[in-house]
Amino acid sequence: MVPKSIAIAADHAGFDLKAKLVDELRSAGYDVSDLGTKDASTSVDYPDFGKAVAEAVTSGKADCGVVVCGTGIGISIAANRHPGVRAALCHDETSARLCREHNDANVLALGARLIGEVVAKDCLHTFLNTEFAGDRHARRVTKLG
Repeated sequence: MVPKSIAIAADHAGFDLKAKLVDELRSAGYDVSDLGTKDASTSVDYPDFGKAVAEAVTSGKADCGVVVCGTGIGISIAANRHPGVRAALCHDETSARLCREHNDANVLALGARLIGEVVAKDCLHTFLNTEFAGDRHARRVTKLG
C-alpha cells in the first residue's frame, strides 16, 4: 500500500529539514499533518514529537510517519516506545528500502545533522514507494509485537 497521509514532526534540530520534507510531500500530493515543532530557535524535547507521530500512526490518522531530530536516534527511540510503531533510522536509500521490505517500518526517522537534504528526500521517496515483502519477513515482524 502506498501511503496517502503522512504525519511528520521534528525537534528544533530537525526543523529546517522537516520543513523541506513537508514541502516535498505536499508538492507530491500527499496529505501531510505537520505536528511541529514550529521553529528552530526554541529548544524543545524530541520525545514529545516522536510521541505525536506515533499516536497519529497508531490511531489511523496517518498511514505512516516521518520524524526528524539532530541524529534521528532519540526521536526514533521515542517513537518506538509506542506499540505498533516500527520506526527505522535511515541514512541512505538502501536502509530506507530494506526497512520497508523486511521490517514493514511505518515511521521513517532521519538525522538532520547527519544527512543532507538530497539524501533525506531520496530516503523519503524510497520509504514511501517501497512495499513490504511479506513472506518470511511477516513472521519476523509479527514477533516484534
